[in-house]
Amino acid sequence: MIPAAPRVVDTDVLVLGSGIGGLTYAIKAAALGEVTVLTKKEDSETNTNYAQGGIAAVMAPEDSFESHVRDTLRAGDGLCDPVAVRLLVRNGPAAVRELVALGIEFSHDPGAPERLDLGREGGHSARRIVHASDLTGREIERGLLAGAARAGVSIHEHLFALDLWVAPGSPPECLGALAVDRHSGELLAFRSRTTYLATGGFGTAYRFTTNPSIATGDGVAMAWRAGAPVANLEFVQFHPTALWPVEGRAFLISEAVRGEGATIRGVDGGPLMARLHPQGDLAPRDVVARAIDAEMRELGAGHVWLDCSSISADRFAERFPHILERCRARGYDPPAEPLPVVPAAHYACGGVRTDLGARTGVRRLLAVGEVACTGVHGANRLASNSLLEAVVFAERAARASAELLKEPDPPEAPVPRRNAGEPPPDPGEIARIRRRIGRILWEGAGIVRDDRGLNEARDRLEALSGGIPDAPREPAAAEMANLHLVARLIVRSARWREESRGLHFTRSHPEPDPAFRRNTLLFPPRSEEMRT
Repeated sequence: MIPAAPRVVDTDVLVLGSGIGGLTYAIKAAALGEVTVLTKKEDSETNTNYAQGGIAAVMAPEDSFESHVRDTLRAGDGLCDPVAVRLLVRNGPAAVRELVALGIEFSHDPGAPERLDLGREGGHSARRIVHASDLTGREIERGLLAGAARAGVSIHEHLFALDLWVAPGSPPECLGALAVDRHSGELLAFRSRTTYLATGGFGTAYRFTTNPSIATGDGVAMAWRAGAPVANLEFVQFHPTALWPVEGRAFLISEAVRGEGATIRGVDGGPLMARLHPQGDLAPRDVVARAIDAEMRELGAGHVWLDCSSISADRFAERFPHILERCRARGYDPPAEPLPVVPAAHYACGGVRTDLGARTGVRRLLAVGEVACTGVHGANRLASNSLLEAVVFAERAARASAELLKEPDPPEAPVPRRNAGEPPPDPGEIARIRRRIGRILWEGAGIVRDDRGLNEARDRLEALSGGIPDAPREPAAAEMANLHLVARLIVRSARWREESRGLHFTRSHPEPDPAFRRNTLLFPPRSEEMRT
């Protein structure tokens, strides 16, 4: 086969991903030079766009930084970086004000219109969730896209990043990325002085997920192949309340509904969480998801119930209009009747390991958002800290970029290529392998795990390797290969952690072990051993 020579496109800053982390950074980086954003779908098709809950920040006089820090550390179960958490929390109010300045319209308190309406979610000891009704992500995405246009950011839709363009060395150095146009099939090599990953997570690696189809772990996979270490991939958060039945992308019933008073009820109709945790229905997500999973397994039930009857119909319609609309379209009528709910894969607390400036183990490669592991989330993310993390660390990344752009140009390296003339992949086979990956992870590395299941998952994923193409140029095949790689890294991380902590619960080691109170770091093949 003849290697296809891509067209080279030069830019100062290359951003992969158009969610809150990517666009916040792009707007800031526009003051530093030419910024090019690549997104593999439409510019608004991101995990951010589907975020219902909001952005956690200390905005009320009765709240405090110390309380938010304490809640975050408690949820993270001993693995949060306290320095990163304090940085996150103390920059929260300024991050919200900055979003407001960009034109993002958050909901205000009906009784005091000059104040933001603050919700409460699981694990929080105060009302501090800034939201735009129950479509916060959509409103943030709208405002950031408008801000990016005003800043002169160039956004290219339907361009799929196949791999990073890397100059070998110790450490390796990122020169940009190789991408393919989903419509024309043209290959383009974007050469940049700074490359920024904001590609989101890998929720579709699991059979049931709240994530859109784009969440295929591309950033984690590309960074790993480029030589960047990854951290804490075993900590996958399952949202407790996805609307049942779960088909395709699960519809999420926001935790904010429980913050307004809704109750999870077991199969017998009794309150499930009141007897299991001091915070009851607002316990951290790992606790609630495991409780629901245990109830369903023990009784052979397909779901539990979310009873919203304590919320008035007017308040429900005002606070959760999108949820109400979607539930009614599915034949349910909250708050008058309970909703059937089940857990579904929701958020990756691990990712590409970064420092507090968003720098990865590859020079000139930065990462922010769900693709990254900053140390903020530890073993379990506190609800609504994710959007805050993206904004705060985008600011840190912009500062790091300013320094990088002052340095001499990066070294030369051959332009990455892909073989031309390959037979097109069979869509049916790609779909079959993706379903297999989803089932393997759901069964072996899901909400509750054990040694036997993880070992079987490792072996089953290895058996799929023969059907995974090497360096594909077709996006669907590349997504499948990325999911397979990330799935293997998840299982490898989970097999190493011989304890239960946060989101990683294993029947084989049901208690936390002080010896494992440390991050799980995996290094690419040049240094295969795991280090901590």
